[in-house]
Amino acid sequence: MFIKKELKDNVSIIRVDREEALNAMNPTVLHELYDNIVSSINDKNIGAIIITGSGDKAFIAGADIKLMEKLDKKGGREFGVLGQKVTNLIEESSKPVIAAINGFALGGGCEIALACHLRFASKNAKFGQPEVKLGLIPGWGGTQRLPKIIGKGHAIELIIGGHIIDADEALRIGLVNKVFEQNKLLDEIISFAKIITD
Repeated sequence: MFIKKELKDNVSIIRVDREEALNAMNPTVLHELYDNIVSSINDKNIGAIIITGSGDKAFIAGADIKLMEKLDKKGGREFGVLGQKVTNLIEESSKPVIAAINGFALGGGCEIALACHLRFASKNAKFGQPEVKLGLIPGWGGTQRLPKIIGKGHAIELIIGGHIIDADEALRIGLVNKVFEQNKLLDEIISFAKIITD
């Protein structure tokens, strides 16, 4: 099991638990994440959903590059479609989904955060769409969601530059709503989630 789910009153906290791989996504993790989000959406006792990563280094560091290197054309397409299935589920959720970005949010990890309705980050968070350095483009909806959230100019710069920005820059360009100390991030988001669900 790569996903841990816990309840804090009426808030579902879904945690990607693959700390040794910086919570990178592979098909198994994506399927588990999808199932846990669906169950939280369908649970009438849950009012809001928080997605975060295990440890203090990464939210989701992106797709599992070692896995991607082994994929053929068909496998690559299926992986892309699965990632889009997860991000579309998050974006279309009838309940608010909040990203608690506690470290690296790169590539697919950034795209999962972009699909969330709100994004809060710790001061050590880092963001980027570095796929261009692998000869790829953001495949889980990043090319569409990023311009809507931060504007076309900033989005193009991040997508074609492939560079990484820190939490302060992410806040400045509107990629995240607020930035907190790492040890206060989850508590602050839970408090906010309770306000909007009471």
